[in-house]
Amino acid sequence: MDGFFNQARSQLGDQGTPQREREWLNKVRVVSTSQPLLPPKINPEVFEQVSNALYGNQWLEVDYKNAEGDRKTAKVMPLGLAQQGPRMYLICRFDGYDNERCLALHRFISAQASTLTFERPNDFNLKQFDDDGRFGYGDGTKIRLSFQIKKAAGLHIVECPLSTDQQVVVLDDTYEITATVVESDMLDWWLLGFGDSIKKIMRNQT
Repeated sequence: MDGFFNQARSQLGDQGTPQREREWLNKVRVVSTSQPLLPPKINPEVFEQVSNALYGNQWLEVDYKNAEGDRKTAKVMPLGLAQQGPRMYLICRFDGYDNERCLALHRFISAQASTLTFERPNDFNLKQFDDDGRFGYGDGTKIRLSFQIKKAAGLHIVECPLSTDQQVVVLDDTYEITATVVESDMLDWWLLGFGDSIKKIMRNQT
């Protein structure tokens, strides 16, 4: 929204006032695209230790309980923080491994930043990690996805494409959509959400 606000301010010139700038916050809003959920509680001490270790490239000693209830202590290399919906995740590498894991911060029992530092790996990029669909529970594999969807259910996909190479064929009462996407569990859940409105789903590896 900042871009729209700056443009409006430049066009208004002297008409812009601090009061109008304050009012702007009550005139715009980012709305949820799914059922809103309250964020889980995160231990403030855990958040502080994780943030300090991430900032200082310090190893992090963690005591963690996963979704299945299994508890584990480990030394991890913190590489990034990401918020997905109401949850916040630490992207890290476990000591002795070269692959990344996502740990939900609200499942940390404790965390302690070490005095030992590490060289941040050159082969990790948080944006690329996201672009590869890793937060959607995938491994970065790209596929050519095609499906037919009823027009009422699929109009927003025409307006907001799945990818830059998306192609749309207009049929009688459906759209036939083809796009290159990252294969992931999140994609599966998204497709299932259309129920009977979607058919002829095909996937081919690129």
